[in-house]
Amino acid sequence: MIESSLDTTKSILHVRPEAALEKTDFEKLAEKVDPFIKTSGGLRGLIIDAPTFPGWESFGAMVAHFCFVRNHHKRIEKVAIVTDSVLGDMAERLASHFVAAEIKHFPVGEVEAARQWMTGSQ
Repeated sequence: MIESSLDTTKSILHVRPEAALEKTDFEKLAEKVDPFIKTSGGLRGLIIDAPTFPGWESFGAMVAHFCFVRNHHKRIEKVAIVTDSVLGDMAERLASHFVAAEIKHFPVGEVEAARQWMTGSQ
């Protein structure tokens, strides 16, 4: 399950995975963000606020996750991964080879620092 909010004034999508990720999570995210991307041309940033990675409910959920990334990564300027999980550093290094966005890892609790990095108001 993913909780999400879209700040249309700053063009930032904030997602918080709270339980094992489901296929429908990515369908709902697309329904929320695609109309905004269509009218604005893209997102300034995506904040992934995940103290721990909850995993996927099923193989189909994992595939839906990868498809969501494939379909959206060129429309997102920056991605902030806010986590204390060791996956944060790994994701920053690995994902940079596969996605167009600039990626940066922040420790848990540093959502505001991530937002400032995205908006250039550090």
